[in-house]
Amino acid sequence: MSKIRTLIVDDEPLARKGLAVRLKSFPELEIVELCNGGEHAIAQCQENDIDLVFLDIQMPGMNGFEVARTLSESIKPLPAIVFVTAFDQYAVQAFEIHALDYILKPVDDNRLRQAVEKVQSYLKTQQDNVHKKKLASFVAGITGNNCEEILKKLATGDTLVDKKYPESIAVKEQGEIVRVSTASIQWVDAAGDYMCLHCSDGQTHILRKTMKELEQELDPALFVRVHRSAIVNTKQISKLVTQSSGEYLLVLDNGQELKVSRSYRDKVKAALAS
Repeated sequence: MSKIRTLIVDDEPLARKGLAVRLKSFPELEIVELCNGGEHAIAQCQENDIDLVFLDIQMPGMNGFEVARTLSESIKPLPAIVFVTAFDQYAVQAFEIHALDYILKPVDDNRLRQAVEKVQSYLKTQQDNVHKKKLASFVAGITGNNCEEILKKLATGDTLVDKKYPESIAVKEQGEIVRVSTASIQWVDAAGDYMCLHCSDGQTHILRKTMKELEQELDPALFVRVHRSAIVNTKQISKLVTQSSGEYLLVLDNGQELKVSRSYRDKVKAALAS
């Protein structure tokens, strides 16, 4: 088997060099580059055939989650990704299953060897699609403030418990309370201070709530914000169309067309890839 072409990505020079020294004891690895940040790492993956990336999580500019998301969207085949983190083991369990492996700082020699052996096994079986699906499911929807919130929780030792989202939403209509199944919602758009829930049975329910409040109630694994005034059920998306103007347009299974704003474009692409 040819050598495993490897990147080390960390904004701290000593951390980069330290890991590189540790990895010299693995003749099966070839260190291609020591990258000082996310953009540097992405450029290297685009220019070279990289098999393995040791990726620090907490970095200025582009953090590790954002780098992983970009790689999952733009690099084929996706390199094996091993997260490197200073967060404690209890906190890191929350995202353990989504990476090929992870290493805690300071790096333990035995743990590093285990990670390298796991990478070798993975590359032999060529399970790129499996790895990509796991990674995409984690990084999908993690942008901007959401990602920063995750980093803050990990840094403070808070656990990342999967939030339970309601299967229905209570809507008051003509003096009655109607339970609207979240799975039946095709898309949501804003009308002033009200949200219009467009459902698969053809009905539209009016809910007095802000877009931000409603977004927090809907499962991000199923719903994605496509515009400041629109949320879409990803299972209802038929296709994403690029217009001649460069703008993106979502087409739902029922033929409904919805504009995708620039600020949510990457988030929509990630949701469709998962």
